Formats: sequence, C-alpha cells, structure tokens
Amino acid sequence: MKRYARIIVYLKDYKLSFLSYIICTLLAILFGIASLAMLFPFLQILFVKDISQAPTGKASAFSPFGFVKEKVNEIVSHSDPLHALAIICFLIIASVILKNTFLYLAMRSLQPAKSEVVTRFRIEIFNKVLGLPIGYFTEQRKGDLMQRMTGDVGQVEGSVISALEGWVRDPLQIIINLAVLFSISAKLTFVILFFIPIMGFFIGKLGRSLKKPSAILANRSGEIISILDETLGGLRVIKAFNVEKAIRKKFSDISYLQLRLGNKIGYRQGLASPMSEVLGVMMFTAILWWGGKQVINHEIPLNGAMFLAYMALFYNIIDPAKSISGAFSNLQRGTAAIARIEEVLNAPETVDENPTGKKLLSFNHSIEFRNVCFYYEDVPILKDINLKVEKGKTIALVGSSGAGKSTLADLIPRFHDTGSGEILVDGINIKDYSLFSLRSLISIVTQEPILFNDSIANNIALGIDNADRESIIHAAKIANAHAFIEKKEDGYDTRIGDRGMKLSGGERQRLTIARAVLKNPPILILDEATSSLDTESERLVQDAINNLMENRTSVVIAHRLSTIRHADEIIVLRKGEIVERGTHNGLISQNGFYKKLVDMQEVK
Repeated sequence: MKRYARIIVYLKDYKLSFLSYIICTLLAILFGIASLAMLFPFLQILFVKDISQAPTGKASAFSPFGFVKEKVNEIVSHSDPLHALAIICFLIIASVILKNTFLYLAMRSLQPAKSEVVTRFRIEIFNKVLGLPIGYFTEQRKGDLMQRMTGDVGQVEGSVISALEGWVRDPLQIIINLAVLFSISAKLTFVILFFIPIMGFFIGKLGRSLKKPSAILANRSGEIISILDETLGGLRVIKAFNVEKAIRKKFSDISYLQLRLGNKIGYRQGLASPMSEVLGVMMFTAILWWGGKQVINHEIPLNGAMFLAYMALFYNIIDPAKSISGAFSNLQRGTAAIARIEEVLNAPETVDENPTGKKLLSFNHSIEFRNVCFYYEDVPILKDINLKVEKGKTIALVGSSGAGKSTLADLIPRFHDTGSGEILVDGINIKDYSLFSLRSLISIVTQEPILFNDSIANNIALGIDNADRESIIHAAKIANAHAFIEKKEDGYDTRIGDRGMKLSGGERQRLTIARAVLKNPPILILDEATSSLDTESERLVQDAINNLMENRTSVVIAHRLSTIRHADEIIVLRKGEIVERGTHNGLISQNGFYKKLVDMQEVK
C-alpha cells in the first residue's frame, strides 16, 4: 500500500465524491439483487401457479431477498398468473433501469477524482523535472523521462485508478450478495466460501508474474522515444554519414523486443479473465450439482424455485470476482509504472529554492569564489578555486575540454551547488539568497541557441511579463536582429519552428542576445556564441555581444582565444585547477600553458 500513498493523498479532496460513489454503488447492487429476486415469484407462477405459496427456507422478510419476495407477494397475490407475470416483468425492467442509472451516477461521481490523480501526477513530475539540478540529466535519457511523464502516468490511469474503483465496487457486490445468500441458505454459502480462496490463489499468482515484465517494457518504451528524439534531431548527420541502415536496425531490434515483452504480458493478462471464468463455472457447477442433490433429498429447506433463484444470485458473484482478478493483474502493471514515476519524484533536489532567503535586488560589488570544490559522483571536477570578479569587469575562462570551465560558470546561477567552499555575491553566500532573485540578476547566452516553438517576440520576451513591443524592438536593434526580423513575413509575430529551425544559426544566436538585452541583467555568463558561425554572422553576433557586455559584469567561457584578448583577467583552468591567471599580454609573456593554447589555435 506504500506505493499508493501518493494517490490516496491526491484523493483526499474528493471524500464527498467517494461517499457518493459508495452510496450509488450500494443502490445499484441492491437493485441488481432485486431484479434477480424477481426470478423466485416468476418461477413460482410458472411451476406452482400460485404466488402465495411461499417456499420453505430461511429467506425471511428481514433479508433483502425476503423483503422483495414479500412485497411482490403482496402485489400479485390477488392477481391471475398472466397479470402477475406482467407485473413481475415490469418490476424487473424497473430494477434494471434503476441499477444502471445508479451505476452511471457512481461512475460520474468518481470521474473527477480519477482525472485529478492523473493530472496531478503529470504536473508533479513535470515540476520535479524543472526543480532537479542540471547534473541529474547527464545520466538520464530524455526519452525515458518523457515515457515516465506520458506512458507511465497513463498506465496509472488505466490500471491503478481503475483497479481502485473496482476494488470498492466489486467487493461490495460480493459481500452483499453473500449476505443475501447466507440469509437463504448458510449451508450452501459456506461451501461457496471454501472455493473462493482457491480461485483467488491462482489469479493472484498470475497477477504477480506481470510486475517485472511491465517494468522492463516501460524502460524499452523510453528507449524507443529516445531514439526517435535523437533521430529527428540528428537527421542531417544520420544521412551525411550513411547510418540509416544502422539506425533502422537499432530501432527495429528495440521495437521487436518491446513486441515480445508486450505479447508476454498480454498473454498472461489475457489469461486472467478466462481462468477466473473457468474456475467460476467449475465452482458454479459443483454447487449446482451438490445443492441440487441437497434439494432433491430434502436436506436443505429450499424448493426448486428458491434454489434456482439462489443459483442466479450466486452467479452474480462470478463477474465481480473476475473483475477483481483482472484488476489485480492490471494493478501489477500499474505498480511498476508508479515505481518508475517515484524514481523521479524522489530524486534529491540538491539545489533548493530557499524561498525564505534574502532578496538580491541589485549587484553592487563582486562575485567571489572561496576555496570552491565541486565533485560529480565523488570525482573532483573543480579543486580549491579562489577567484574574485569585481563589478563591471570581464573575466574569461579558458582551458582544454573537460577543464571545468562550464562547471565553474554554472555554479554562479546555482545550476549546481558547491561540494565545499562558498560563492559570495556582495559578501553574502549565494545559498542565503532566494534562488529566484539570484537568477533574476543573471543572463546566459549559450553556445547553442535555445529557442522555443513560438513567435520571435515571445522568444525575446522570455521571462519578462507584459513586455511592450517597443522594448522588444529596442532589444532586437541592440542585438543586430531587427533588420532580419523586419524582413520576415509576419515580422516579430513570425513563428520560428521547433528549436528555431526556421532561422539561420546567426539569426538564432542574435535572438538569444536580444533576450538577454531585454532582461537587462547586471551579470552576464557567455558561453562564446560565435564559435560555430560563418564569418559574416560571427561579426554581427560579436558586435551584438559587445553591445550586450557594455557596463556589465561578464564571465566568458572562451573557445576562440582571439575573442578575449581585452578581458580584464583571463583564468586558465587545467584539470579543475587554476594554473595561470592574468591579462592576455601578461600570460603570453609567461610562456606557459596559455601561450601553448594560443599557439595551437594560431597554427590551426
């Protein structure tokens, strides 16, 4: 039950809905019993010709079955057989209509609660993904996360919630029917109770065998989504390197593996209902034979009509028993889905929001790293970093790939938190500020432009509420983007496609710079944005970057060393440590590691 604690919490707001569901379900069950109870007077009229001849037995007027019998006796006792049959047929139709009406009302009362669980699950996992640190996603496949947010949540809806619904309705139906059966003949009903656990054992064993394959199937579904995402995002490379055949084989292999797993689960799941029906019919036949023998030998106080009515009520238990067995099988699949969802929901959020922290309203003095170390899975990435960035200065981070440049920059907006040491803004540890206020003073321009499938204006105004068109146009002009935007058919209202694919690389990068300009932050983090552009685009983007950096504190991750010659200080990183620092000319004169990096690029 621990797995379903979260679902129960979600359902707390729907107590009245569940109460309504239970009441409507009870009424539906009672009217269903009433419709079957009509069989007794019907059979009496056919075989005894006198409805007033009550059978011997224990169905007293205080039991539901006996109560219906007595009331029907009162209505038809003074009628001729044909008229009595007509009354009984009318009562059967009325009972069935009322039964199904209350079944519908029960379903309707529970539907909002079912939808709420699925919606809250989906929203909670999405919010969790937004709250997790950047490092979490380096180990996770994007397709697998998408599968958990869509397929696994859908599995919860299709199995767990439906099972919980059935586990309220079906046990009620079985319990009430058994109570009525006990009121008619306790001896027969005790025999029935002997067989039910046997049936439950076989169905339960079948259901438990579904859990492990279901978890494997969900993982394979995540792999399929990942391959689709990678393929759609890398079609140019796939075609250029002629790897279509390899990609087709990879996708086909995983698809057929998923097919085999799906068939395995389907075969077992499909076996639950037939098995329960066969076991139910075997039990029904055994009771029919043994009970019929008891009636013939007058060993139980029932006549033929009452016995047949009893068996009809007993058969009414088989369908809910089958439903419970099927629900148990589905529940095992749902349990695997919940486990996968909770792996994400229970992932540690190593960077917390700190909503009660101080509000960082302005940047006045400096950013300082004091003895900062950072580890990834116990592997040291940064070692004993001491660095001070004064307001208005430009600091460049250089070094070989894997030296820790991006990690160092990512620590400032708290995409990661330090393993040890501290980072101070204006003399206060950034962990003591609210995360929102800290990031409000920082803009980031990445090497790969990150844009969304929306209009140009909305991409520039990202994160700015109620930005006016004049401010957006002004930011675009500073970023050298206004001219190409005006040439678009819909201007600033042009939709740019998935990830901005309708724009060139230089156009995409200038939009991200315009976004940073509109935010107007005092602190900039620049992952050099010109390294993958052609000469003309590079000049336009570099001019836009220079405009952006005016009167701001900038931390630049440098790939092309020629672009950071005028930085106030260049920090040279090697294997997570600062090995050199100074101005461009000063470092060249030292003839050290920085000089080697410059020489290597000039040779290229």
